[in-house]
Amino acid sequence: MPHARASYLLALDQGTTSSRAIVFDADGKVCGLGQQEIRQFYPHSGWVEHDPMEIWHSQRDTARTALRNAGLSAADIAAIGITNQRETTILWERATGRPLGRAIVWQDRRAAAICERLRAAGHEDFLRQRTGLPLDAYFSGVKLAWMLENIPGARAAAERGELAFGTVDTWLTWQLTGGALHRTDPSNASRTLLFDLHTQDWSDALLDCLEIPRSLLPEILPSSALAGQALAEHFGGAIPLGGMAGDQQAATFGQACLQPGMAKNTYGTGCFMLMNVGAEPRLSTQKLISTIGWTLAGGQTSHMLEGSVFVAGAAVQWLRDGMGLFHQAGDIEALAASVADCGDTYLVPAFTGLGAPYWDPYARGTLVGLTRGTTRAHIARAALEAIALQSTDVFDAMHRDSGIALTELRVDGGAARNDLLMQMQADFLGIPVVRPRELESTALGAAALAALACGLWQEAAHVAARWQPEKRFEPRWCAEQRETKLRRWRQAIAISRQWQAEPG
Repeated sequence: MPHARASYLLALDQGTTSSRAIVFDADGKVCGLGQQEIRQFYPHSGWVEHDPMEIWHSQRDTARTALRNAGLSAADIAAIGITNQRETTILWERATGRPLGRAIVWQDRRAAAICERLRAAGHEDFLRQRTGLPLDAYFSGVKLAWMLENIPGARAAAERGELAFGTVDTWLTWQLTGGALHRTDPSNASRTLLFDLHTQDWSDALLDCLEIPRSLLPEILPSSALAGQALAEHFGGAIPLGGMAGDQQAATFGQACLQPGMAKNTYGTGCFMLMNVGAEPRLSTQKLISTIGWTLAGGQTSHMLEGSVFVAGAAVQWLRDGMGLFHQAGDIEALAASVADCGDTYLVPAFTGLGAPYWDPYARGTLVGLTRGTTRAHIARAALEAIALQSTDVFDAMHRDSGIALTELRVDGGAARNDLLMQMQADFLGIPVVRPRELESTALGAAALAALACGLWQEAAHVAARWQPEKRFEPRWCAEQRETKLRRWRQAIAISRQWQAEPG
Protein backbone atom coordinates (compact mmCIF):
# COMPACT_ATOMS: atom_id res chain seq x y z
CA MET A 1 0.00 0.00 0.00
CA PRO A 2 1.24 3.54 -0.70
CA HIS A 3 2.21 5.89 2.09
CA ALA A 4 -0.80 7.86 3.34
CA ARG A 5 0.56 11.03 1.76
CA ALA A 6 1.24 9.33 -1.59
CA SER A 7 -2.02 9.67 -3.51
CA TYR A 8 -0.70 10.68 -6.93
CA LEU A 9 0.57 8.68 -9.90
CA LEU A 10 3.41 9.43 -12.29
CA ALA A 11 3.08 8.09 -15.85
CA LEU A 12 6.15 7.95 -18.08
CA ASP A 13 5.00 7.98 -21.72
CA GLN A 14 7.98 7.43 -23.99
CA GLY A 15 6.90 7.80 -27.62
CA THR A 16 8.39 7.82 -31.09
CA THR A 17 8.74 11.57 -31.45
CA SER A 18 8.78 12.72 -27.83
CA SER A 19 9.09 11.74 -24.21
CA ARG A 20 6.24 12.82 -21.97
CA ALA A 21 5.43 12.53 -18.29
CA ILE A 22 2.10 13.21 -16.62
CA VAL A 23 1.12 13.36 -12.97
CA PHE A 24 -2.43 12.18 -12.25
CA ASP A 25 -4.37 12.48 -9.01
CA ALA A 26 -6.27 9.56 -7.49
CA ASP A 27 -9.30 10.38 -9.69
CA GLY A 28 -7.27 10.19 -12.90
CA LYS A 29 -7.12 13.95 -13.48
CA VAL A 30 -4.01 15.57 -14.95
CA CYS A 31 -2.07 17.65 -12.42
CA GLY A 32 1.22 18.27 -14.18
CA LEU A 33 2.89 17.53 -17.50
CA GLY A 34 6.32 17.60 -19.10
CA GLN A 35 7.23 16.93 -22.73
CA GLN A 36 10.39 16.96 -24.83
CA GLU A 37 10.91 16.02 -28.46
CA ILE A 38 13.55 13.44 -29.34
CA ARG A 39 15.65 13.29 -32.48
CA GLN A 40 14.99 10.96 -35.37
CA PHE A 41 17.89 9.51 -37.37
CA TYR A 42 17.53 8.16 -40.93
CA PRO A 43 20.99 6.87 -41.90
CA HIS A 44 19.76 4.85 -44.89
CA SER A 45 16.55 4.37 -46.84
CA GLY A 46 14.07 2.50 -44.64
CA TRP A 47 16.22 2.87 -41.51
CA VAL A 48 14.95 4.78 -38.45
CA GLU A 49 16.99 5.18 -35.25
CA HIS A 50 16.93 6.87 -31.84
CA ASP A 51 19.67 7.63 -29.33
CA PRO A 52 18.98 5.39 -26.28
CA MET A 53 20.63 7.82 -23.87
CA GLU A 54 18.52 10.67 -25.23
CA ILE A 55 15.43 8.50 -24.68
CA TRP A 56 16.44 8.01 -21.04
CA HIS A 57 17.56 11.55 -20.27
CA SER A 58 14.52 13.14 -21.92
CA GLN A 59 12.18 10.81 -20.03
CA ARG A 60 13.86 11.49 -16.70
CA ASP A 61 13.83 15.26 -17.32
CA THR A 62 10.17 15.39 -18.37
CA ALA A 63 9.23 13.46 -15.22
CA ARG A 64 11.04 16.05 -13.13
CA THR A 65 9.22 18.80 -15.03
CA ALA A 66 5.83 17.14 -14.50
CA LEU A 67 6.44 16.83 -10.77
CA ARG A 68 7.54 20.46 -10.59
CA ASN A 69 4.54 21.66 -12.59
CA ALA A 70 2.22 19.68 -10.32
CA GLY A 71 3.87 21.21 -7.25
CA LEU A 72 4.65 17.73 -5.90
CA SER A 73 7.63 15.72 -4.74
CA ALA A 74 8.58 12.06 -4.94
CA ALA A 75 6.95 11.50 -1.55
CA ASP A 76 3.55 12.36 -3.07
CA ILE A 77 3.77 9.66 -5.75
CA ALA A 78 2.27 6.27 -4.92
CA ALA A 79 3.75 4.54 -7.99
CA ILE A 80 5.14 5.03 -11.47
CA GLY A 81 3.54 3.58 -14.59
CA ILE A 82 5.61 3.17 -17.75
CA THR A 83 4.25 3.08 -21.27
CA ASN A 84 6.39 3.05 -24.36
CA GLN A 85 6.80 2.98 -28.11
CA ARG A 86 6.80 -0.73 -28.84
CA GLU A 87 9.15 -2.98 -30.84
CA THR A 88 11.95 -0.37 -30.72
CA THR A 89 15.02 -2.42 -29.88
CA ILE A 90 18.02 -1.60 -27.68
CA LEU A 91 21.10 -3.69 -26.88
CA TRP A 92 23.46 -2.71 -24.08
CA GLU A 93 26.32 -3.89 -21.87
CA ARG A 94 25.22 -5.28 -18.53
CA ALA A 95 28.36 -4.11 -16.73
CA THR A 96 28.26 -0.47 -17.84
CA GLY A 97 24.73 0.13 -19.19
CA ARG A 98 26.34 1.46 -22.38
CA PRO A 99 24.24 0.95 -25.53
CA LEU A 100 26.04 -0.87 -28.34
CA GLY A 101 24.54 1.56 -30.82
CA ARG A 102 21.42 3.49 -31.59
CA ALA A 103 18.00 2.03 -30.94
CA ILE A 104 16.36 0.48 -33.99
CA VAL A 105 12.91 2.06 -34.12
CA TRP A 106 9.73 0.07 -34.74
CA GLN A 107 9.33 1.74 -38.16
CA ASP A 108 12.75 0.51 -39.31
CA ARG A 109 12.78 -1.98 -42.22
CA ARG A 110 16.42 -3.15 -42.23
CA ALA A 111 15.51 -6.63 -40.96
CA ALA A 112 13.34 -7.37 -44.01
CA ALA A 113 16.09 -9.56 -45.49
CA ILE A 114 16.21 -11.64 -42.29
CA CYS A 115 12.44 -12.12 -42.57
CA GLU A 116 12.85 -13.27 -46.16
CA ARG A 117 15.51 -15.76 -45.04
CA LEU A 118 13.25 -17.15 -42.31
CA ARG A 119 10.36 -17.33 -44.76
CA ALA A 120 12.48 -19.20 -47.29
CA ALA A 121 13.48 -21.65 -44.56
CA GLY A 122 9.82 -22.44 -43.95
CA HIS A 123 9.47 -20.81 -40.51
CA GLU A 124 6.69 -18.31 -41.23
CA ASP A 125 3.72 -20.47 -40.24
CA PHE A 126 5.48 -21.77 -37.13
CA LEU A 127 6.24 -18.24 -35.98
CA ARG A 128 2.66 -17.06 -36.56
CA GLN A 129 1.13 -20.03 -34.75
CA ARG A 130 3.36 -19.58 -31.69
CA THR A 131 3.45 -15.77 -31.48
CA GLY A 132 0.27 -14.56 -33.21
CA LEU A 133 2.46 -12.23 -35.27
CA PRO A 134 3.19 -12.05 -38.99
CA LEU A 135 6.82 -12.44 -39.99
CA ASP A 136 7.80 -8.82 -40.51
CA ALA A 137 10.70 -6.44 -39.87
CA TYR A 138 8.37 -4.50 -37.54
CA PHE A 139 8.99 -6.83 -34.60
CA SER A 140 11.82 -6.70 -32.07
CA GLY A 141 13.16 -10.23 -32.44
CA VAL A 142 14.32 -9.78 -36.03
CA LYS A 143 15.76 -6.34 -35.19
CA LEU A 144 17.74 -7.99 -32.40
CA ALA A 145 18.86 -10.75 -34.79
CA TRP A 146 20.11 -8.03 -37.16
CA MET A 147 22.08 -6.39 -34.32
CA LEU A 148 23.73 -9.66 -33.36
CA GLU A 149 24.71 -10.25 -36.97
CA ASN A 150 25.92 -6.75 -37.79
CA ILE A 151 27.37 -5.10 -34.68
CA PRO A 152 31.01 -6.24 -34.37
CA GLY A 153 31.52 -8.54 -31.37
CA ALA A 154 27.84 -8.46 -30.35
CA ARG A 155 27.09 -12.15 -30.83
CA ALA A 156 30.16 -13.32 -28.95
CA ALA A 157 29.44 -10.92 -26.08
CA ALA A 158 25.80 -12.05 -26.00
CA GLU A 159 26.80 -15.69 -25.82
CA ARG A 160 29.07 -14.85 -22.87
CA GLY A 161 26.05 -13.30 -21.08
CA GLU A 162 27.52 -9.80 -21.15
CA LEU A 163 24.66 -8.05 -22.98
CA ALA A 164 21.05 -7.17 -22.23
CA PHE A 165 18.24 -6.67 -24.71
CA GLY A 166 15.13 -4.67 -24.15
CA THR A 167 12.39 -2.63 -25.69
CA VAL A 168 12.00 0.91 -24.35
CA ASP A 169 10.06 -0.18 -21.24
CA THR A 170 12.93 -2.46 -20.22
CA TRP A 171 15.56 0.18 -21.00
CA LEU A 172 13.81 2.80 -18.86
CA THR A 173 13.35 0.33 -16.00
CA TRP A 174 17.04 -0.56 -16.12
CA GLN A 175 18.01 3.13 -15.96
CA LEU A 176 15.47 4.02 -13.26
CA THR A 177 16.68 1.19 -11.01
CA GLY A 178 20.38 1.61 -11.73
CA GLY A 179 20.51 -1.77 -13.45
CA ALA A 180 18.89 -3.61 -10.55
CA LEU A 181 15.86 -4.70 -12.59
CA HIS A 182 15.82 -6.18 -16.10
CA ARG A 183 12.12 -6.68 -16.77
CA THR A 184 9.30 -6.35 -19.26
CA ASP A 185 5.59 -7.19 -19.25
CA PRO A 186 3.48 -9.52 -21.43
CA SER A 187 2.15 -6.70 -23.63
CA ASN A 188 5.66 -5.76 -24.73
CA ALA A 189 7.02 -9.31 -24.73
CA SER A 190 4.23 -10.37 -27.09
CA ARG A 191 5.67 -8.00 -29.75
CA THR A 192 9.08 -9.66 -30.06
CA LEU A 193 8.52 -12.89 -32.07
CA LEU A 194 10.22 -14.59 -29.10
CA PHE A 195 7.18 -14.95 -26.81
CA ASP A 196 4.77 -17.91 -26.97
CA LEU A 197 1.27 -16.45 -26.87
CA HIS A 198 -0.14 -19.70 -25.47
CA THR A 199 2.34 -20.37 -22.63
CA GLN A 200 2.89 -16.62 -22.02
CA ASP A 201 6.64 -17.06 -21.69
CA TRP A 202 9.80 -16.87 -23.75
CA SER A 203 10.08 -19.86 -26.08
CA ASP A 204 13.33 -21.79 -26.57
CA ALA A 205 12.05 -22.96 -29.96
CA LEU A 206 11.49 -19.37 -31.08
CA LEU A 207 14.87 -18.30 -29.72
CA ASP A 208 16.55 -21.12 -31.62
CA CYS A 209 14.71 -20.15 -34.79
CA LEU A 210 16.03 -16.57 -34.61
CA GLU A 211 19.41 -17.63 -33.14
CA ILE A 212 19.09 -15.45 -30.05
CA PRO A 213 20.69 -16.38 -26.68
CA ARG A 214 18.15 -16.57 -23.85
CA SER A 215 20.53 -14.73 -21.51
CA LEU A 216 19.75 -11.48 -23.35
CA LEU A 217 16.10 -11.47 -22.34
CA PRO A 218 14.40 -9.63 -19.47
CA GLU A 219 12.18 -11.22 -16.84
CA ILE A 220 8.46 -11.07 -17.67
CA LEU A 221 6.26 -9.70 -14.85
CA PRO A 222 2.56 -8.73 -14.88
CA SER A 223 1.58 -5.40 -16.42
CA SER A 224 0.23 -4.35 -13.02
CA ALA A 225 2.69 -5.34 -10.29
CA LEU A 226 5.00 -3.64 -7.83
CA ALA A 227 8.56 -4.44 -8.88
CA GLY A 228 11.58 -2.38 -7.93
CA GLN A 229 11.76 1.35 -7.46
CA ALA A 230 13.18 4.40 -9.14
CA LEU A 231 16.31 5.44 -7.30
CA ALA A 232 16.12 8.53 -5.11
CA GLU A 233 18.82 10.26 -7.18
CA HIS A 234 16.41 10.65 -10.12
CA PHE A 235 13.46 12.41 -8.45
CA GLY A 236 14.61 13.33 -4.95
CA GLY A 237 13.16 10.20 -3.36
CA ALA A 238 12.58 6.56 -4.21
CA ILE A 239 9.30 5.79 -6.01
CA PRO A 240 7.84 2.28 -6.53
CA LEU A 241 7.44 1.01 -10.09
CA GLY A 242 3.93 -0.37 -10.49
CA GLY A 243 2.60 -0.41 -14.04
CA MET A 244 3.97 -1.27 -17.46
CA ALA A 245 2.39 -1.72 -20.88
CA GLY A 246 3.15 -0.95 -24.50
CA ASP A 247 1.62 2.34 -25.54
CA GLN A 248 -1.29 0.93 -27.52
CA GLN A 249 -2.26 -1.61 -24.88
CA ALA A 250 -2.02 1.10 -22.23
CA ALA A 251 -4.29 3.32 -24.33
CA THR A 252 -6.80 0.50 -24.68
CA PHE A 253 -6.81 0.07 -20.90
CA GLY A 254 -7.12 3.84 -20.41
CA GLN A 255 -10.04 3.89 -22.85
CA ALA A 256 -11.79 1.31 -20.62
CA CYS A 257 -12.06 -1.27 -23.42
CA LEU A 258 -12.22 -3.93 -20.71
CA GLN A 259 -14.84 -6.21 -22.26
CA PRO A 260 -14.62 -8.40 -25.37
CA GLY A 261 -15.83 -6.58 -28.48
CA MET A 262 -14.73 -3.09 -27.37
CA ALA A 263 -12.21 -1.29 -29.59
CA LYS A 264 -10.15 1.89 -29.76
CA ASN A 265 -7.95 3.61 -32.33
CA THR A 266 -5.00 5.81 -31.43
CA TYR A 267 -3.94 8.53 -33.88
CA GLY A 268 -0.28 9.31 -33.32
CA THR A 269 2.85 8.89 -35.42
CA GLY A 270 1.05 5.78 -36.67
CA CYS A 271 -2.47 4.50 -36.07
CA PHE A 272 -3.16 1.51 -33.89
CA MET A 273 -6.54 -0.13 -33.59
CA LEU A 274 -7.04 -2.73 -30.85
CA MET A 275 -10.07 -4.83 -30.02
CA ASN A 276 -10.48 -6.80 -26.82
CA VAL A 277 -11.17 -10.47 -27.67
CA GLY A 278 -11.22 -11.86 -24.11
CA ALA A 279 -9.22 -14.26 -22.00
CA GLU A 280 -7.97 -16.51 -24.84
CA PRO A 281 -5.84 -15.60 -27.86
CA ARG A 282 -7.50 -15.46 -31.26
CA LEU A 283 -5.23 -16.00 -34.26
CA SER A 284 -6.04 -13.75 -37.18
CA THR A 285 -6.94 -14.88 -40.69
CA GLN A 286 -6.86 -11.29 -41.99
CA LYS A 287 -3.19 -10.43 -41.39
CA LEU A 288 -3.91 -8.73 -38.08
CA ILE A 289 -1.78 -9.15 -34.97
CA SER A 290 -2.81 -11.33 -32.05
CA THR A 291 -1.32 -9.72 -28.98
CA ILE A 292 -1.66 -9.47 -25.22
CA GLY A 293 -3.34 -6.35 -23.92
CA TRP A 294 -2.33 -6.64 -20.27
CA THR A 295 -1.94 -9.10 -17.43
CA LEU A 296 -3.19 -8.07 -14.01
CA ALA A 297 -2.09 -9.40 -10.64
CA GLY A 298 -3.21 -13.00 -10.28
CA GLY A 299 -2.60 -13.74 -13.94
CA GLN A 300 -5.82 -12.34 -15.44
CA THR A 301 -4.90 -11.70 -19.09
CA SER A 302 -6.83 -9.82 -21.77
CA HIS A 303 -6.00 -10.66 -25.38
CA MET A 304 -6.35 -8.32 -28.35
CA LEU A 305 -6.54 -8.20 -32.11
CA GLU A 306 -4.54 -5.30 -33.46
CA GLY A 307 -4.01 -3.57 -36.76
CA SER A 308 -1.04 -1.23 -37.13
CA VAL A 309 -0.80 1.67 -39.57
CA PHE A 310 2.83 2.73 -39.80
CA VAL A 311 2.39 6.34 -40.97
CA ALA A 312 -0.42 8.61 -39.79
CA GLY A 313 0.62 11.77 -37.95
CA ALA A 314 4.06 11.25 -39.50
CA ALA A 315 2.47 12.11 -42.87
CA VAL A 316 1.37 15.46 -41.44
CA GLN A 317 4.91 16.04 -40.15
CA TRP A 318 6.23 15.28 -43.64
CA LEU A 319 3.90 17.81 -45.24
CA ARG A 320 5.02 20.37 -42.65
CA ASP A 321 8.76 19.72 -42.54
CA GLY A 322 9.55 18.03 -45.83
CA MET A 323 7.13 19.84 -48.13
CA GLY A 324 6.59 23.13 -46.28
CA LEU A 325 2.84 23.15 -46.86
CA PHE A 326 2.15 24.76 -43.46
CA HIS A 327 4.03 25.93 -40.38
CA GLN A 328 2.37 23.98 -37.57
CA ALA A 329 0.81 20.52 -37.61
CA GLY A 330 -2.45 21.96 -36.29
CA ASP A 331 -2.76 24.15 -39.40
CA ILE A 332 -3.68 21.16 -41.56
CA GLU A 333 -7.31 21.05 -40.40
CA ALA A 334 -8.19 24.54 -41.62
CA LEU A 335 -6.22 24.05 -44.84
CA ALA A 336 -7.90 20.72 -45.60
CA ALA A 337 -11.33 22.13 -44.74
CA SER A 338 -10.86 24.95 -47.26
CA VAL A 339 -11.76 22.52 -50.08
CA ALA A 340 -14.92 20.41 -50.26
CA ASP A 341 -13.09 17.20 -51.17
CA CYS A 342 -9.68 15.88 -52.16
CA GLY A 343 -10.24 16.43 -55.87
CA ASP A 344 -9.76 12.70 -56.49
CA THR A 345 -6.20 13.02 -55.18
CA TYR A 346 -4.90 10.20 -52.98
CA LEU A 347 -1.80 10.08 -50.81
CA VAL A 348 -0.61 6.64 -49.72
CA PRO A 349 2.01 7.41 -47.02
CA ALA A 350 3.87 4.10 -47.33
CA PHE A 351 7.19 5.75 -46.48
CA THR A 352 8.37 2.63 -44.61
CA GLY A 353 6.10 0.10 -46.29
CA LEU A 354 2.51 -0.78 -45.44
CA GLY A 355 1.33 -2.33 -42.18
CA ALA A 356 -1.93 -4.18 -41.56
CA PRO A 357 -3.68 -5.67 -43.38
CA TYR A 358 -1.10 -5.63 -46.24
CA TRP A 359 2.26 -6.18 -44.51
CA ASP A 360 4.22 -5.05 -47.54
CA PRO A 361 7.71 -3.76 -46.61
CA TYR A 362 8.40 -2.85 -50.23
CA ALA A 363 5.46 -0.49 -50.84
CA ARG A 364 6.44 3.17 -51.07
CA GLY A 365 4.72 6.50 -50.64
CA THR A 366 2.55 7.49 -53.58
CA LEU A 367 0.61 10.62 -54.53
CA VAL A 368 -1.82 9.97 -57.39
CA GLY A 369 -4.63 11.79 -59.17
CA LEU A 370 -2.80 15.11 -59.57
CA THR A 371 -4.12 17.63 -62.08
CA ARG A 372 -3.25 21.24 -62.86
CA GLY A 373 -6.07 22.18 -60.49
CA THR A 374 -4.60 20.31 -57.50
CA THR A 375 -3.64 22.67 -54.67
CA ARG A 376 -1.83 22.23 -51.39
CA ALA A 377 -5.28 22.17 -49.74
CA HIS A 378 -6.23 19.10 -51.78
CA ILE A 379 -2.98 17.38 -50.77
CA ALA A 380 -3.55 18.28 -47.11
CA ARG A 381 -7.06 16.85 -47.28
CA ALA A 382 -5.73 13.72 -49.02
CA ALA A 383 -3.28 13.27 -46.14
CA LEU A 384 -6.04 13.39 -43.53
CA GLU A 385 -8.16 11.04 -45.62
CA ALA A 386 -5.20 8.64 -45.86
CA ILE A 387 -5.07 8.40 -42.07
CA ALA A 388 -8.79 7.57 -41.88
CA LEU A 389 -8.72 5.26 -44.91
CA GLN A 390 -5.81 3.20 -43.60
CA SER A 391 -7.69 2.80 -40.32
CA THR A 392 -10.82 1.78 -42.24
CA ASP A 393 -8.86 -1.02 -43.92
CA VAL A 394 -7.84 -2.28 -40.48
CA PHE A 395 -11.38 -1.94 -39.13
CA ASP A 396 -12.81 -3.98 -42.00
CA ALA A 397 -10.22 -6.72 -41.46
CA MET A 398 -10.99 -6.76 -37.75
CA HIS A 399 -14.69 -7.21 -38.43
CA ARG A 400 -14.01 -10.13 -40.78
CA ASP A 401 -11.65 -11.71 -38.25
CA SER A 402 -13.82 -11.42 -35.17
CA GLY A 403 -17.30 -11.67 -36.62
CA ILE A 404 -18.22 -8.86 -34.23
CA ALA A 405 -20.09 -5.87 -35.64
CA LEU A 406 -18.57 -3.01 -33.69
CA THR A 407 -21.11 -0.36 -32.75
CA GLU A 408 -18.64 2.44 -32.02
CA LEU A 409 -14.93 3.24 -32.13
CA ARG A 410 -13.25 5.03 -29.23
CA VAL A 411 -10.41 7.32 -30.30
CA ASP A 412 -7.43 9.06 -28.74
CA GLY A 413 -4.01 10.42 -29.60
CA GLY A 414 -2.98 13.90 -30.70
CA ALA A 415 -4.71 13.79 -34.10
CA ALA A 416 -8.01 12.78 -32.47
CA ARG A 417 -8.36 16.48 -31.61
CA ASN A 418 -8.88 17.14 -35.33
CA ASP A 419 -12.66 17.30 -35.81
CA LEU A 420 -12.41 17.05 -39.60
CA LEU A 421 -10.35 13.86 -39.37
CA MET A 422 -12.73 12.32 -36.85
CA GLN A 423 -15.75 13.12 -39.05
CA MET A 424 -13.94 11.56 -42.03
CA GLN A 425 -13.33 8.46 -39.93
CA ALA A 426 -17.00 8.13 -38.99
CA ASP A 427 -18.04 8.64 -42.61
CA PHE A 428 -15.61 6.01 -43.93
CA LEU A 429 -16.48 3.47 -41.22
CA GLY A 430 -20.22 3.97 -41.14
CA ILE A 431 -20.33 3.86 -37.32
CA PRO A 432 -19.99 6.54 -34.61
CA VAL A 433 -16.55 7.67 -33.51
CA VAL A 434 -16.39 8.65 -29.83
CA ARG A 435 -13.73 10.97 -28.42
CA PRO A 436 -13.30 10.97 -24.63
CA ARG A 437 -12.83 13.98 -22.41
CA GLU A 438 -9.40 12.72 -21.43
CA LEU A 439 -7.30 12.23 -24.55
CA GLU A 440 -4.26 11.20 -22.52
CA SER A 441 -5.45 7.61 -22.68
CA THR A 442 -1.98 6.08 -23.03
CA ALA A 443 -0.51 7.77 -19.97
CA LEU A 444 -3.77 7.25 -18.05
CA GLY A 445 -3.67 3.52 -18.82
CA ALA A 446 -0.13 3.25 -17.46
CA ALA A 447 -1.14 5.23 -14.38
CA ALA A 448 -4.20 3.03 -13.87
CA LEU A 449 -2.09 -0.14 -14.00
CA ALA A 450 0.20 1.42 -11.39
CA ALA A 451 -2.79 2.46 -9.27
CA LEU A 452 -4.06 -1.13 -9.20
CA ALA A 453 -0.60 -2.44 -8.33
CA CYS A 454 -0.07 -0.13 -5.36
CA GLY A 455 -3.65 -0.39 -4.06
CA LEU A 456 -4.67 3.19 -4.80
CA TRP A 457 -7.42 1.66 -6.97
CA GLN A 458 -8.98 -1.64 -6.00
CA GLU A 459 -10.29 -2.96 -9.33
CA ALA A 460 -10.18 -2.37 -13.09
CA ALA A 461 -13.81 -1.17 -13.00
CA HIS A 462 -12.44 2.11 -11.62
CA VAL A 463 -11.13 2.83 -15.14
CA ALA A 464 -14.56 2.37 -16.74
CA ALA A 465 -16.20 4.50 -14.05
CA ARG A 466 -13.89 7.40 -14.88
CA TRP A 467 -14.23 7.24 -18.69
CA GLN A 468 -16.47 9.97 -20.13
CA PRO A 469 -17.23 10.90 -23.76
CA GLU A 470 -16.47 14.43 -24.93
CA LYS A 471 -17.82 14.34 -28.51
CA ARG A 472 -19.57 11.79 -30.70
CA PHE A 473 -19.14 11.92 -34.50
CA GLU A 474 -22.03 10.33 -36.36
CA PRO A 475 -21.51 9.05 -39.94
CA ARG A 476 -23.04 11.23 -42.66
CA TRP A 477 -22.24 9.24 -45.79
CA CYS A 478 -24.40 6.66 -47.45
CA ALA A 479 -23.09 3.19 -48.29
CA GLU A 480 -22.55 4.09 -51.96
CA GLN A 481 -20.32 7.05 -51.07
CA ARG A 482 -18.23 4.87 -48.75
CA GLU A 483 -17.85 2.13 -51.34
CA THR A 484 -16.75 4.58 -54.05
CA LYS A 485 -14.18 6.20 -51.78
CA LEU A 486 -12.75 2.84 -50.67
CA ARG A 487 -12.57 1.56 -54.24
CA ARG A 488 -10.50 4.57 -55.36
CA TRP A 489 -8.32 4.31 -52.25
CA ARG A 490 -7.53 0.67 -52.97
CA GLN A 491 -6.54 1.59 -56.51
CA ALA A 492 -4.00 4.00 -55.01
CA ILE A 493 -2.82 1.30 -52.60
CA ALA A 494 -2.24 -1.06 -55.54
CA ILE A 495 -0.04 1.54 -57.26
CA SER A 496 2.06 2.06 -54.11
CA ARG A 497 2.66 -1.68 -53.86
CA GLN A 498 3.95 -1.87 -57.42
CA TRP A 499 6.51 0.90 -57.04
CA GLN A 500 9.42 -0.99 -55.45
CA ALA A 501 9.68 -4.61 -56.51
CA GLU A 502 10.56 -7.32 -54.03
CA PRO A 503 14.17 -8.55 -54.17
CA GLY A 504 14.90 -11.41 -56.50
